[in-house]
Amino acid sequence: MEVSPRPTPTRISDVVRLLLTPRRGSAAEPAVRPGTVLILTPLKNAAAHLEGYCQLLRQLTYPHGAISLGFLESDSSDETLPALSRHVRSLRKEFRRANFWKKDFNYQVPAGIHRGAEPIQRERRAILAKSRNHLLAHALDDEEWVLWLDVDVIEYPPDIIERLLATGKDLLQPHCVLDYGGPTFDKNGWRDHGRLHLDDLRSEGDLVELDAVGGTMLLVRADLHRDGLVFPAFPYGLRNPRIRGEQGELETEGLGMMAHDMGHRCWGMPNLEIRHGRW
Repeated sequence: MEVSPRPTPTRISDVVRLLLTPRRGSAAEPAVRPGTVLILTPLKNAAAHLEGYCQLLRQLTYPHGAISLGFLESDSSDETLPALSRHVRSLRKEFRRANFWKKDFNYQVPAGIHRGAEPIQRERRAILAKSRNHLLAHALDDEEWVLWLDVDVIEYPPDIIERLLATGKDLLQPHCVLDYGGPTFDKNGWRDHGRLHLDDLRSEGDLVELDAVGGTMLLVRADLHRDGLVFPAFPYGLRNPRIRGEQGELETEGLGMMAHDMGHRCWGMPNLEIRHGRW
């Protein structure tokens, strides 16, 4: 069944009510508040993005008391760390929990090379995979969902969490673009050995199956991570029929391959668009 990219207010409120209704626990197992979401963001040289990023967090309509925040700062050469510390102190007053960690991997994009340049992607994304895994290991507590969110995503609907959760899928991404209605920006989410991206799949409806996922915004049921789903820092999926060529996949794409191997399916929402800042 297709899912509307713009659910009615009644539907959203119903989703929130169901997610936040406490479960009955046995005497041996106390009730745990369901519906909690952990938003995780790795950071590097992100000082210029933090103000806008935090403004978007504050505009979320999902109950802030059910949202935890986790950040990892790595290898920055700007004022990211002190700026992050200031913002986290403020965020703690409004959200369920907010914490940050520092871990340097001693990696810098070579001078004169764009961070999206193909020759450096294997090393760059291996480091990003390590940073995601490090952050996940420190930040995940009792939350039911993890929402990976890049700091340079500059626009998304305030009810984005409700709309993602309303699909009922365990591993799901919206459609990250630079301009609404334009080409896919996050090309790490794909199907058919990387030949089809979400802009190719708009006509298939509001919910489509993918082989690999991107991480600009990615919702994962937390128990998948607890069961061992991580971001491979090495080529994962050799001899997997879904991979491109025979090299395996890294980071978010490797996570997609691993999810399939664990018996899960990856999904995308071609018509639920979010905007990424221009590099």
